[in-house]
Amino acid sequence: MIALGSILAQTQPLTDALVGAASTSGSASEGTVSLAGPSVDWSALLPMLILLVGGLLVLTFSSFLRGKAPRGLFSTVTVAIAVAAAISAVPLWARVQNWSSLLGWELSPSQPGPFSTVGGAVGIDGFGIFVIITLCAGVILAALLANAYLRREDMEGPEFYVLMLISAAGGVIMAMSNDLIVLFIGLETLSIAVYVMAGMHLRRSQSQESGMKYFILGAFSSAFFLYGIAMIYGATGSTNLVEIKNFMAQVVPVQNGLLLIGLGLLLVGLAFKVSAVPFHAWSPDVYDGAPTPAVAWMAAGVKAAAFAGLVRIFVLTFSNYGSTWKPMIYALAILSMVVGAALAIVQSNVKRMLAYSSISHAGFILMAVQAGSEQGNSATVFYLAVYTFMVAGSFGIATLVGGRGDGNHQLSDYKGLSRSNPQLAIAFTILLLAQAGIPFTAGFFAKFYAITAAVNAHSTPLAIVAMVSAVISAFLYLRVIVAMFMSGGDDGNDGPEPAHSTRIRIPLSAGIALTICVVVTIGYGIVPDLLVNPARDAQPALVQFERPITSISNR
Repeated sequence: MIALGSILAQTQPLTDALVGAASTSGSASEGTVSLAGPSVDWSALLPMLILLVGGLLVLTFSSFLRGKAPRGLFSTVTVAIAVAAAISAVPLWARVQNWSSLLGWELSPSQPGPFSTVGGAVGIDGFGIFVIITLCAGVILAALLANAYLRREDMEGPEFYVLMLISAAGGVIMAMSNDLIVLFIGLETLSIAVYVMAGMHLRRSQSQESGMKYFILGAFSSAFFLYGIAMIYGATGSTNLVEIKNFMAQVVPVQNGLLLIGLGLLLVGLAFKVSAVPFHAWSPDVYDGAPTPAVAWMAAGVKAAAFAGLVRIFVLTFSNYGSTWKPMIYALAILSMVVGAALAIVQSNVKRMLAYSSISHAGFILMAVQAGSEQGNSATVFYLAVYTFMVAGSFGIATLVGGRGDGNHQLSDYKGLSRSNPQLAIAFTILLLAQAGIPFTAGFFAKFYAITAAVNAHSTPLAIVAMVSAVISAFLYLRVIVAMFMSGGDDGNDGPEPAHSTRIRIPLSAGIALTICVVVTIGYGIVPDLLVNPARDAQPALVQFERPITSISNR
């Protein structure tokens, strides 16, 4: 009897809610109770579903081929899946930006503008959709680069592509997350697949070492992030970003230790993924040892998803608590730009150079995030988009120069490249100059908008550090260019200077990827408004989930 009474007492609030709903529903007929039920807008989840289900289908159907798949099949299918996911995001962008009112036709009976679904756990806004399309672009480029590489290294099969599609699905979840638990699920889905990708070259001890190192340090970062979620829940009573923001709008806990510790732990977890200093130690070793096409995805896709999480948590949810988190990101930005640029110029391995360059670029993007403004958000997504093409193209050239065994990555291996492969040398020069921020390239506008956002947010010292860092980084890129076009130069190695005397064959798929990267880098440098205008519209938003009312009759 005591247990029965306890159960009745626990169900009494639900009974009262049902009675209240029935009494307040004037339009419902007698004997009908209005209930709030769960609702899922499957069209909003379509990009994630296409990537995830597509990867699982590739893995399933590849088992029937028994190792006799046509050459390039898995790469082509992966590109098609990523294209389909990007196309499925276009109607969502049209709905969020209310294109129907501009064009005079109706896309959906739903209300235009940002919206949420899955009980408020998933949010659809311009920022998330922009990042989703960027992730799809990263998948396309990495798949094209991996096609000939996997065949050259006797690794041909569906595993690489399936892991990348699953990782991209995790990145999409992070870009759409409206809840810290959902964000953590996306982070782990993204990360675990990348751990395997980093260590899947079984004939290279460096690859297995990098995979293990990435896994161990990544596990620590995930633990920090998870503990941060627990602290935030203890401080605010919720993991939903909308509810946390509403709580912070009503009560700003000045001396809440749980909240402060939670924010710090969340920042540590995400700073590891973007390889920000001092959480960068894994990056050079992993970039050097992992398969080069996998590094292209790690540098582009993983970084984009992690920055999406940073913006959604700090800029969007804790916007009125900026005095706490902005100094932390301010310090990370300075350290990343300075340390990344300084250590890059002393490297003799091109992949490690690009790894430290990636750390420096993370500092620039952190500078835009630190601004905490609409201009900073636009600069963040613009930088992520153009950086995806610049870094994928750079590692694409490293994929070709690396040769069989993926080990020819010393600076001396690039000497004479302009004579044997002028196309590769010219393409690499354009991509490196873009990363240096030379005018008439997309990289120039990426750095310009990030610095402008910092200045307008009254972070002028940070902007000055960024400009000095850009000058230091320029020396790094010039070292590689000099090595390719001149026979002399200090490469940090003793002995005779080897030069390319044999022409490197450029596979069709890799040539397509490199062409896309170069064209986009130059195109957005000449006509930046083609990307600036969508980036300005790509603003993050938190939308309260509105539960639909369903009529249930007892007749």
